[in-house]
Amino acid sequence: MHDGSNTAADRPVDDDGADPAAPRIGDPASVHVIQGTSRARVVLSGEIDADISAELGDAISDAEASGLPVEIDAHHVTFMDSSGVAFLARLATRSPHKVRVLRAPPTVRFLLDVTRIGELLEIVDEDPGVDLDVTTTRN
Repeated sequence: MHDGSNTAADRPVDDDGADPAAPRIGDPASVHVIQGTSRARVVLSGEIDADISAELGDAISDAEASGLPVEIDAHHVTFMDSSGVAFLARLATRSPHKVRVLRAPPTVRFLLDVTRIGELLEIVDEDPGVDLDVTTTRN
């Protein structure tokens, strides 16, 4: 029932009242690289840990090969361990451009602060959007 006083968008909810589209701890990890015309975007979601080290390594290779500035969309990360921190540190130290981290959840921000890797990155709360002219995508 919608009475007009709720400003949240109408969307389905699970039995526990949670938004089913929202990431949850235990969600499977995924790494996607989207290469646009002016920047490369790495989209991370779920649990970023040692289980996806190979995918993170591939993402670094793809991002570096593009020669474009790199941004990391971390909005849907539910967990990150040292593998994720090492991934961000490696990108930050090898990229000729400052790497941007978009919409980092509190879990990721905490790790960036504690490890001081955040000093090497540009942390951005807003998503500027993906290039409209996408040239390649990799899962």
